Amino acid sequence: MNASRFIFLIGVLSVELIQISIASVVSAGDFNRDFFVTWSPSHVNTSADGRARSLKLDPESGSAFASNDMFLFGQFDMQIKLIPGNSAGAVVAFYLSSNQPNRDELDFEFLGNADGGQQQPYILQTNVYVDGFDDREERIKLWFDPTKDFHTYTILWNIHQIVFMVDWVPIRTFRNHADKGVAFPRWQPMALQASIWDGSSWATGGGKDKIDWSRGPFVASFQNHKIDACIWKGSAGFCTAESPTNWWNQGGSNSLTSAQRRLFRWVRKYYVIYDYCQDRPRFKNNLPKECSLPKY
Repeated sequence: MNASRFIFLIGVLSVELIQISIASVVSAGDFNRDFFVTWSPSHVNTSADGRARSLKLDPESGSAFASNDMFLFGQFDMQIKLIPGNSAGAVVAFYLSSNQPNRDELDFEFLGNADGGQQQPYILQTNVYVDGFDDREERIKLWFDPTKDFHTYTILWNIHQIVFMVDWVPIRTFRNHADKGVAFPRWQPMALQASIWDGSSWATGGGKDKIDWSRGPFVASFQNHKIDACIWKGSAGFCTAESPTNWWNQGGSNSLTSAQRRLFRWVRKYYVIYDYCQDRPRFKNNLPKECSLPKY
């Protein structure tokens, strides 16, 4: 796909997003109001106006924050700038989780980089947990340097599908095929969370590239979050309704648009480096059922 075609598709996609973004916004960017620190307050720095926050990892500790509210379906956006330079072993995560033993969870995980992106691309892993079971990892190489500027990472989660997006480009879908026996996260409310931690045992180069503490501290930056979602009030009925307030459950969001499908195929063709649905040895030639079902 050439650059002009890519820009055109992004433009079409932007118009579509504006047309459906008619619901009231739960939040539009105050970290102090929307989140609390869950790990190592001394390693969390928030701007005076509450619009920006950073997480630090050093030999003493990692750090994390989580939303005050729990949600059942919605759209969640966060602008993130990753750790510059050699960040091997340092994992930055942005995710939804129900925090239960049999948890549901939707993950963005950035797996560090051994040479600051000079030779090796930055790897982004996504994963889907349902009722405590995962084994649904996918990895892509990013088509830009995520340490130079902020980029928007989005999770759209509704009764029809889950869509992971990078700068509004859909990189992964997970459809609701519960009627065909595929588990789908639809009952457990989840909190929006972010963290930074030492994943040296597995993250970068499959665990070959360990964290080099002399390069630290490692800092990831967050800003301009937007939460447009159904706040959990104890009953799933309101959140699963296809009402004007729950725009994410309506027809316009039940599948990818034509522009999104073209971008999705572009990512799948050029940037996917691991897809569990292609890993037959791992599953002994018995791939999960969703692998043979439509992605949109």
